[in-house]
Amino acid sequence: MAELHEPDIRDTFSEECRIVVHEGDAYAFVRGLPDESVALVVTSPPYGMARDYETHMSMECYLETLDRVIDELVRILRPDGSICWQVGNVVRDSEVIPLDIVFYGLFKAKGLRLRNRIVWHFGHGLHASKRFSGRYETILWFTRGDHYTFDLDAVRVAAKYPGKRHFKGPNRGKPSGNPLGKNPCDVWEVVAEEWQTGIWNIPNVKANHPEKSFHPCQFPVELAERCILALSREDEWVLDPYCGVGSALIAGLKHGRRVMGCDKQHAYIAAARQRVSDFYAGTLKLRPLGKPVYAPKGTEAVARIPDEWRTRGDDVKET
Repeated sequence: MAELHEPDIRDTFSEECRIVVHEGDAYAFVRGLPDESVALVVTSPPYGMARDYETHMSMECYLETLDRVIDELVRILRPDGSICWQVGNVVRDSEVIPLDIVFYGLFKAKGLRLRNRIVWHFGHGLHASKRFSGRYETILWFTRGDHYTFDLDAVRVAAKYPGKRHFKGPNRGKPSGNPLGKNPCDVWEVVAEEWQTGIWNIPNVKANHPEKSFHPCQFPVELAERCILALSREDEWVLDPYCGVGSALIAGLKHGRRVMGCDKQHAYIAAARQRVSDFYAGTLKLRPLGKPVYAPKGTEAVARIPDEWRTRGDDVKET
């Protein structure tokens, strides 16, 4: 990447700036933004669990806290704007609580319309012992109204059968697809054949992912990129009120958007600012958009069945 000009990173919003990275409370920050000023909100809110970067609270208190923030997000959203609310499941008292189901009612009560429930499937994560291992999270895409920004061409994927043709009607014999590719489905899955199947390939940020930082639940830049490309335009404001280390901000800057992010954790805001500076310096490590996921060839040490398993005399399943 060619070196860009050193960014002017502001702490507070102003009409003339392009990058805002604020350390503080999300509700207080969003309350200070003008009405109908933001084209897209793309975020993954805290889960209210007892992690080192979150405060544990009851589900009722958690939803009440987030509901106040959502009220403000709806207020600052443009009439043609969208909210992408990325959440997973939480486990309390050995019971799984799907947060997308919980949040749906909050958004619906404010008049927003759900356009897609996108399932983001990934291949790596914590292994469960008393239930099936969780390997997906969801993105709830809401709009304020029926007239909203949706640039499908910006995120099309290659068709599996581009040579397919109409077999009847006035277009018989003509190509039946779109020359720019097909509409990706609402399941974004980690598979090696992404651009052949039309399924979006977005690995989660684990282990040796090039974007990995010290944040324990960092989502990939690519996940935000797809939303930003389809649901906003250049020079429009994209907001992440729980920005963590700034993945959504980087995604917006890659594609000419104005970006705002907020987080109450000093270390995350410092990291987000540094990542923005590194992006402009051309030194930030990013996974390229649409890069196929590595498929083991079976010759790697970690892909081979351990000899200890083979000598037990038990059946060992080959992949």
